Amino acid sequence: MIPGMDAKLIAFNGRYIHSCLALYYLREELHRHLPGFEMELNQFTINDPYYATLQKICRDQPRLLFFSSYIWNSALLERLLTDLPLILPETRLVIGGPQAGVLSRLPLPETCTFVLGEIEGIEPDFYHDLKHLSPKRIYQCRPATDFPSPYHDSDLLSDLAKRHIYYESTRGCPFACSYCLSSISRGVRRKELDQVKAELTRILAHGPRLIKFVDRTFNADPERTLAIWRFLAETGGETLFHFEMAPDLFTEEMFTFLATLPPGHFQFELGIQSTNQETLKAVNRVMDLAKVGENIRRLAALDTIHLHADLILGLPRETETSFRQAINEVFAMAPHHIQMGLLKVLPDTPIHTTQGLSSCQRPPYEILATDRLTPVTIAQLFWLGETIEAFHNNRYFPTLFHYLREQQEPADLFFEGLLAVCLHHDFFSQSPTQELLNRMLVNHAGLRADTELIHEFLAFDWLHYGHRFLPNHLPPRDFATTRQRMKRILGQNLPPLFDHRNRDEFFKQGLFAEFSAESLSFTSIEHQGRSGVVCFRPERQPGIHPYQQTLFFPL
Repeated sequence: MIPGMDAKLIAFNGRYIHSCLALYYLREELHRHLPGFEMELNQFTINDPYYATLQKICRDQPRLLFFSSYIWNSALLERLLTDLPLILPETRLVIGGPQAGVLSRLPLPETCTFVLGEIEGIEPDFYHDLKHLSPKRIYQCRPATDFPSPYHDSDLLSDLAKRHIYYESTRGCPFACSYCLSSISRGVRRKELDQVKAELTRILAHGPRLIKFVDRTFNADPERTLAIWRFLAETGGETLFHFEMAPDLFTEEMFTFLATLPPGHFQFELGIQSTNQETLKAVNRVMDLAKVGENIRRLAALDTIHLHADLILGLPRETETSFRQAINEVFAMAPHHIQMGLLKVLPDTPIHTTQGLSSCQRPPYEILATDRLTPVTIAQLFWLGETIEAFHNNRYFPTLFHYLREQQEPADLFFEGLLAVCLHHDFFSQSPTQELLNRMLVNHAGLRADTELIHEFLAFDWLHYGHRFLPNHLPPRDFATTRQRMKRILGQNLPPLFDHRNRDEFFKQGLFAEFSAESLSFTSIEHQGRSGVVCFRPERQPGIHPYQQTLFFPL
């Protein structure tokens, strides 16, 4: 080895809280094949100042720079790979990751080397070439047969202490959806369960806040899924675990187990993508749509697991009507988060050759039009999705949305009306605070026949969230007068809530507001069909969203 040779391993993540699993795998392979190789891991974000980042990378003049490329950082890497040789003309630049193949086809400097595939399966000559600072332009890797967790205790104590930790117990996917890179190589490679448990035990010893399993379809093997879940339930402590799940592949045994979990232990990303059978067939996606709806409703009813449901806008054979229908069907399932992402027409995937698709030519390759969706229609549906993202995907308005579901109001029409209000008030150029969101809904409600009822929902949800006042755009309420009224009605002693000794403290801590029987019928409060006063307490109730506890006093 050349004396003093060193390197920097560099990742550009979407946010600081994210981390790059590939960087740690690369480090382990370099250590294994080049003992004594000195290296430094650097994790930046795509939003960091460019010039300062460029200078940090060049500091100490490393002889090798390694980068992990993805669609979210590809444009930034292309710029860096062009500029770095002007500062470090002798430094070799090595690029891996899903975008390496695309970058290899660009006119980038000769000092760039591209690794295509999994680093564990690279040809042995790669390390010999690195040792002599003479790597080839392109290396092709085989699928890896072994991919042990690359984390050290020191990683978990330092760089990863405040970041999401990514972990994989399998590689590959049992499905072959044409829009996904996993469709290029078939089959699933699984670690032995004892190895998975040993690796997770080591990670969990450091009490991470979130571990994200990157297995493409975690519940493809029900028996294995349950074995890992049971292990995590016993050893996971306060850690939150994220899984990518096929929504139609839940078994009764899974539901039985999930019913035993406390809130906030698991979160599921549920890939629906489309509810149009013609579209699913066109992208080679097999799914039981009836089972999808049934399972998501059952999961939502548990109120212990955060549910993130995905739809993709712009898939082949999707029409405006079918996509709007998908919005309505998924909204009715009551997931906590509805993600309406634009189709990314990734190079090298089968969908890239599909006729009739027009997409951006640079990463992340967003769809622009299809043979059934014009650019104008795509844009309209995109902004509809942005409205759902802003208003639905938080915990601000649960009663309002429960009301819409119970009334079977088409979600696409409700949010389309809300979108018109948002565009009129230039909403999307402002910070989406809870107060601003609430005000837009009040403006939207003013155009409806049920205005007063929606005002009640918005007031209830605002107070249930924890506020002790109402924003100016909602009809005012005299909380002080209601409190004094309840003091008179409830008397000196009301066990187990209070007695004469702690009565004043009870009324001081609670906020009292009157609501109609109709509005209360769409909350979780047992109100016996009567209007009354709700007391919002400072304690938090159990559930996926810890709203304030409530007490109901009929009038």
